[in-house]
Amino acid sequence: MRGGLVTLSSQGAQFLLQSISTVVLARLLAPADFGLVAMVTAVSGLGQAFADLGLSEATIQREKISRDQVNMLFWINVGIGVTLMLIMAGLSPALAWFYKEPRLRNIACVVSLTFLFGGLKVQHDALLRRQMRFKALAIRDVTAYALAVPAAIVLAWRGAGYWALVALPLTLNATLMVLSWAMARWMPGLPRRGANVGPLISFGSKVAASYVVYSVNRGADGVLIGWRWGAGPLGLYSRAYNLLMLPVRQLSAPARSVAVPAFSRTQAEPERYARYYLRAVNLILWIITPVFGLLFVGAEPLIVLALGSKWRDAAPVFQILAIAAIGQMLFETTNWLFVSRGQSKRLLAMQLILSPVIIGSFAAGLPFGIRGVAWTGSLALIALLTWVMHYAFQGTELTLRRLAEAILCPVSVSLGGALTAEAALHLVAPHGLGAQLLVAGLAFAAACGLGALAPRVRREILSFRSLAEELGFFQRGGSRAAQA
Repeated sequence: MRGGLVTLSSQGAQFLLQSISTVVLARLLAPADFGLVAMVTAVSGLGQAFADLGLSEATIQREKISRDQVNMLFWINVGIGVTLMLIMAGLSPALAWFYKEPRLRNIACVVSLTFLFGGLKVQHDALLRRQMRFKALAIRDVTAYALAVPAAIVLAWRGAGYWALVALPLTLNATLMVLSWAMARWMPGLPRRGANVGPLISFGSKVAASYVVYSVNRGADGVLIGWRWGAGPLGLYSRAYNLLMLPVRQLSAPARSVAVPAFSRTQAEPERYARYYLRAVNLILWIITPVFGLLFVGAEPLIVLALGSKWRDAAPVFQILAIAAIGQMLFETTNWLFVSRGQSKRLLAMQLILSPVIIGSFAAGLPFGIRGVAWTGSLALIALLTWVMHYAFQGTELTLRRLAEAILCPVSVSLGGALTAEAALHLVAPHGLGAQLLVAGLAFAAACGLGALAPRVRREILSFRSLAEELGFFQRGGSRAAQA
């Protein structure tokens, strides 16, 4: 839990830096610039999902692993990175033809370098996570963003256009690679035979395949929109989706980095395993549901004030996507369950079952523009959620009823706040974007404050103080010295 809080603090700093880059770059660049890069990243994202072959997960999940095994996995990851880099560069003419956009050739070639950097850092990153060196990881991540974000902003300010968006992940991945090597203090040697990495590759390849299928599902909307409607509409859609996923990623990343190694060590205690999961989900939803509730109500004034009036059409897309945001967060947590229990085959099976439904939903909404894609995708996610959670819970002490009890309070309080804020906007009808945001925020906070008076909600909120006391942030009955 302490590691999770350190990582969460790091994510807070990253969230601030990413928010700055989002706001500044959106004002310096046009929606079409974002659309061009999104056309490439929709394809490169598939390679990123396969880049480490799931071998980082294998290194973390394995109870015991030898130096020779890690060494062999390192060279496999480097080989995959180089191969994906060459494939991405080779596909650049096909991308330019598919989207009818010649500028994509050069963009794809430069973006392909991220695969090389990724392959070089996979095992160093996995070793840091396996050892739960969350402070080192936090310093590394914040430092990388602190270098990459200003570099992208300077390029955009000097008129580099979409190249500023290409430079951001490139600088970020290069810095992460260098710092991972420095912090892990592990130098790979030449690969040796007999390292017995077969079981690790078998496990990791199924995890990687499931991530590839997941990336296909999530990237299909961008590919279809770019092909059917072009760079401008795709830029609006991608900004709305990325704004929605920004808080999800800021929470899911630190939660995952702590949950997978921690859950892996409690597999033999089913009830404890279930309690850990439910507690983690409850805590995450208490953080994220108020954020989504307020963002849903204040989407238009917030987006226009932050990004500028040229992004106004992204606001309704953001609101539609926000409807399924909690479901998206719960979907993320199923990966913790499968990976920590070594069930990569079941994870892959689930993704393969979901894939045609999700892609089909995007295709069904495509004739109706970016709002149509957002609606059909969100509704499909909501419809699939119950089955997905039931499937993920099989073989554990977890049930849908226990999950519902864990999420009831945060979801109910935030929903009440959103409905109250929406009603206040209609009743008061404030003029000006700032006034709309203020009214929505005050009404939302007031409703959540009243909701917190309910006995069950109050008990749940107060339980977080007990958790803080366990972690050493507060002392019961005075200081430890006084108690002694």
